[in-house]
Amino acid sequence: MPATLSHEVSGPQSADAPAVVLLGSLGSDRSMWDAQVRDLARDHTVIAVDHRGHGGSEVIPGPCTIADLARDLLALTDALGVDRFHVVGLSLGGALAQWLAVHEPTRVRSAALLCTAAKFGEPSGWVERAAAVREGGTGAVADGVVARWITPGRAEQDPALVNALRTMIVATSAEGYAAACDALSGWDGRADLGRITCPTLVVAGDEDPSTPPDVVRELAAGIPGAEFVTLSPAAHVPTVEMPERVTEVLRSHLTAAGSG
Repeated sequence: MPATLSHEVSGPQSADAPAVVLLGSLGSDRSMWDAQVRDLARDHTVIAVDHRGHGGSEVIPGPCTIADLARDLLALTDALGVDRFHVVGLSLGGALAQWLAVHEPTRVRSAALLCTAAKFGEPSGWVERAAAVREGGTGAVADGVVARWITPGRAEQDPALVNALRTMIVATSAEGYAAACDALSGWDGRADLGRITCPTLVVAGDEDPSTPPDVVRELAAGIPGAEFVTLSPAAHVPTVEMPERVTEVLRSHLTAAGSG
């Protein structure tokens, strides 16, 4: 059974307002999209979502797959009566967005893939992180995660942001975080990239240690007609580090994709 996902719907809800689904990173909640929601909700129906085991969403113990997480989202959009949507995914959310674009092409109007990959390193690293979190909680990895989310320069300038992001990660269910690590350990969408036919934007952060620009560029190269953009200075979660620029590139992408 799909998990019940905590979510927030913002903006006009009419046939004239295209739906945009926002899917965040491992260890985040939907507040990582707050700046983008404020802008996009002027003329879109914006659905910001917490992954299972994240934020206010249901925790389902045990391993899961990217397909499971994507089907959680499909169950939510079905419940909301949203048949077609633009999907924007960052990191873990970007893996879901890829899966949706491949397996549900009639539902996905466009995809924006931010700081993500068709494969996130070797499975062993995710297995080890899942084990560490199940044993020591999300606090065991929080400092290291925040160090990858924003650049060192921004961290030094903005300790309040560092603290807010750390608090977000620590608040994430240990089992929810670990289960998502399990999903990432089994994710390899490389063979399916050529099946993504919707308008696609791929975004990298120039200082991202988790999904470096070369990795993200390879993702873009595998998707027919994908647009590739590098943000600077940005690490793994530019939605909070340079929100205005992220909003700008997303709005440009959505405008170009139209109502497709």
